[in-house]
Amino acid sequence: MEKSTMTLTRKIQLLIDVPSTEKNVMWEKLYRYQNRCFRAANLIVSHLYVQEMIKDFFYFTEEIQYKLVDANKDEMGLFNRSKINTTARMVFDRFKGEIPTDILGSLNNTIQSIFSKNKAAYGQGLKSLQNFKKDIPIPLPVKCISKLRYCPEKKAFCFNMFAIPVKTYLGNDFSDKRLIMEQLLRKEIKLCTSQIQLKAGKIYWLAVFEFEKAEHHLKPEIIAEASLSLEHPIVVKSNNVRINIGSKEEFLYRRLAIQASQKRIQEGIAYARSGKGAKRKQKALHTTENLENRYVSHRLHVYSRQLIDFCVQQQAGTLILTNQEDKIGIAKEKEFVLRNWSYYDLQTKIKYKAEKAGIELIIG
Repeated sequence: MEKSTMTLTRKIQLLIDVPSTEKNVMWEKLYRYQNRCFRAANLIVSHLYVQEMIKDFFYFTEEIQYKLVDANKDEMGLFNRSKINTTARMVFDRFKGEIPTDILGSLNNTIQSIFSKNKAAYGQGLKSLQNFKKDIPIPLPVKCISKLRYCPEKKAFCFNMFAIPVKTYLGNDFSDKRLIMEQLLRKEIKLCTSQIQLKAGKIYWLAVFEFEKAEHHLKPEIIAEASLSLEHPIVVKSNNVRINIGSKEEFLYRRLAIQASQKRIQEGIAYARSGKGAKRKQKALHTTENLENRYVSHRLHVYSRQLIDFCVQQQAGTLILTNQEDKIGIAKEKEFVLRNWSYYDLQTKIKYKAEKAGIELIIG
């Protein structure tokens, strides 16, 4: 049976909401949590691999039989507790008092799940074990969040995470982040286990929300066919109605203009007045940093939204992306197309919006 709910992740910047004299203590706490997660993650995945490969490591005889289960539940079991609890207890004991056990428990469950999916590939040598880096995101279980509210004085959503007061910074939010947070306060959607990412002196909340899929009374027998091309980002037809979404001039030429602007700025840096260091000379470059990526991401969101709106309007319950394999192959052969046409990103955005609207997506 198809699930009636789906999850959606949003990246929201957070600011530590304490006096400046106390901020260093809070930052030290977060970086300690991140370091312990980094060490614990590598320990967990190493122990899981040894457990699975123990027979090959020790070259047991055929008479020796064993199972990776609790010995109290099976006489051939090797463990003195459940399999999932072996790695959990190991990191709990090692990092006791240095990090909340809720974080370690969530981390352990995630790594166990990923390892189970790739276990066969690990055993055949088709995949290598995950190597977790020092900038690993910190799991944020729902029970570690408290006092979620909207503060009119600060014009921000405030809450405590790991007993650290924080507030959201949405800036010029042109997405649906503010709307989603308001729905969360009204308990119209559910918050799931999320992550905290520390990057370049900033805190980002990778918030995961669960909500009901929209009901649009679609008809599965009505099919909408869409194709992605250079002349028009999306061409779609259904019920003898055909529309073009976007144009080459609107998307590609604007993207090339941004690239040319970036190149002129980079070339001009060499002739900028010296003094005050490199930061002043590169000020114009930092101002336009990620401008192209932001433009492309916004346009692809608009195009995919218009496509799904068209399907809903036509009551099309099935959406087919035609000839995608051929076009991706052509894009890989032509460097200009591959560099400037975002086939995969557009396809990804269409996929999650179709799922949200309850439309079955078929990629041909």
